[in-house]
Amino acid sequence: MVFSSHLFMFYFLPTALLLYYLAPHRAKHLFLCVLSYGFYGWANPLFMVLLLTSTVVDYFCGLVITHDGFRNWSTHIAQPLEQNGFRSRYQKWAVAVSVITNLSLLGFFKYFNFATENYDAIVNALGLPGLQLDLAFRITLPLGISFYTFQSMSYTIDIYRGHARALRNIIDFACYVSMFPQLVAGPIIRFSEIENQLRQRTHSLTKFARGVAFVSLGLTKKILLANPCGKIADVAFDAGSIGAFDAWYGVVAYAFQIYFDFSAYSDMAIGLGLMMGFVFPKNFDSPYISQSITEFWRRWHISLSSWLRDYLYIPLGGNKLGTGRTYVNLAVVMLLGGLWHGAAWNFIIWGGIHGVLLAFERMQGKDSLYRRLPRVIRIAFTFFIVLITWVFFRANDLPAAMQYLGSMFGYNSFQDGAPLLGGIIYQPYYVGTFLVAAVIAWGAPQTWDWSRRIGYGKALIIAFLFLLSVTVLATQAYNPFIYFIF
Repeated sequence: MVFSSHLFMFYFLPTALLLYYLAPHRAKHLFLCVLSYGFYGWANPLFMVLLLTSTVVDYFCGLVITHDGFRNWSTHIAQPLEQNGFRSRYQKWAVAVSVITNLSLLGFFKYFNFATENYDAIVNALGLPGLQLDLAFRITLPLGISFYTFQSMSYTIDIYRGHARALRNIIDFACYVSMFPQLVAGPIIRFSEIENQLRQRTHSLTKFARGVAFVSLGLTKKILLANPCGKIADVAFDAGSIGAFDAWYGVVAYAFQIYFDFSAYSDMAIGLGLMMGFVFPKNFDSPYISQSITEFWRRWHISLSSWLRDYLYIPLGGNKLGTGRTYVNLAVVMLLGGLWHGAAWNFIIWGGIHGVLLAFERMQGKDSLYRRLPRVIRIAFTFFIVLITWVFFRANDLPAAMQYLGSMFGYNSFQDGAPLLGGIIYQPYYVGTFLVAAVIAWGAPQTWDWSRRIGYGKALIIAFLFLLSVTVLATQAYNPFIYFIF
């Protein structure tokens, strides 16, 4: 079930809100948990088993960490551990079990196919075809597993570090892990960020109204901007041959698609959370106005970049183990970040390029020539680099990515039929949407800021955009949520 569907907007969501607000205070998390499992299991009920496994393991690991094994199990109120204090072997084993369990689930279901395919390719290249696995079955990737495993792990790690207290009620914890607004595509909500909200939060008309604004504007981004730009990108990337101008047009359209698609989902997730009293952190902050790759990662998918920083980069030593180790840490984190997005060499290369660029910018420091350029040049150059890397992110495989890059820079000849693509991608509707997307990407305020105060004028705009989006949704056959595959 996707947010941008009539099933969700007019059936599931009203039912969920009605049951949530009618439920007694102590039962709200139970109702929300049941609804979330229903939402998650809509595509495949077996996926719920994995979600439940991760939840149960991390819940008990959190209790073991808090109560130091079984010695203090009778303590009624869980207290945070000292942040720099001694940890017993029970506590160390508990956090290790949590991390290993979650990474094992993620590793098996996301990377098993990738690993077996590469193993078969290697032994075949070595002339040892008899050692090939040649497995007939393939593992299905469960929706959202990349997100909820990271989120659930943050619970035990935060408790272990002394940043949070364990939840005594397993329903409260299950609600945190499974909340449908952010379950399948983020943002990655760390436990320490909403620990207090799980214990006590307020519901108000102001929060609800702002939530409606987030949901409406997110739906607008998705239906009116991301989908048309995605159609342009699909035609361009799936073409057998394409001219240079069309190739650049296609990759820019993809840059708009992935931004408006994912930021739309984040907006809707934040809005749904507000409607139920939760305040989730901002996940995007106009990334295409970034003046460097370093700034880009402060603005793009903030919940992931901050998670990788706090749970991977800093534990690896961050920038405290010398200059060379800092560059290595940046490269490792981004390589793993690329692999997190998808089990393919394209994603590893995408992450590796970003890691190298982050290390290079850190090496150059504040006195680099790049930083002395005019602001508009820095923005344009950063966007140019991001576009090159998006080719690897979007292409079906590595040869397709290299071919598309060749077309962008005029190294590939294209067939006589290639100009016919223009009859599709340069239709007034698509060109107009492309231009509107560009204006909004570089000139419009973020939903987070624009929705802080909602008067009558803004309310009318929100209502109009929602009705327009719902109307267009009824006529659109093309409506993917591309981050579901990650």
